[in-house]
Amino acid sequence: MSFQDSFDKVIGIEGHYSDDPNDAGGETMFGITLTTARTFGYRGPMKDMPLAVAQDIYRRGWWDLLRLDEVANIAGARVADELFECGVNIAPHKAAGFLQRALNSFNQRGAHYPDIRADGNLGPATLATLRAFMQRRKLAGETVLLSALNAQQGVYYLERSEARPANEDFCFGWYANRVTIS
Repeated sequence: MSFQDSFDKVIGIEGHYSDDPNDAGGETMFGITLTTARTFGYRGPMKDMPLAVAQDIYRRGWWDLLRLDEVANIAGARVADELFECGVNIAPHKAAGFLQRALNSFNQRGAHYPDIRADGNLGPATLATLRAFMQRRKLAGETVLLSALNAQQGVYYLERSEARPANEDFCFGWYANRVTIS
């Protein structure tokens, strides 16, 4: 998948305008919160945000931040798509942290490659580690990595629902639409 494919998929999940009083994110358009829209320079009413603005925000604030073109070249488009979708719904640094934790857990106590800091920054060290993982594990690595990313995302949703009961309104949908391997 390319950025455009991943973006279209996310827009299909996130829908259009929402201002659910039980949603901690508050007012959103295309899954982008008012706070995030303002951070990226959008000043108009959320209901009127053009799709092109959302696309630019997602490109700069998620796809490029997470270096997903590079991730796709190393680990495949499905991994890039999963990190994008997870980052959109949770946060880019959380998605990167999930990747780092999985890579550290799959390195056979450092025998295959050294541990990296699980700091949520998807930088050169994480990309090098991902490359080492994929060279060792090949296509099976992609599938297992997708499972590990989804498992962590699923646990995150359960913990969010336990910590804030209003999130139970969304938990089933999170699992139905986001904790999947495509």
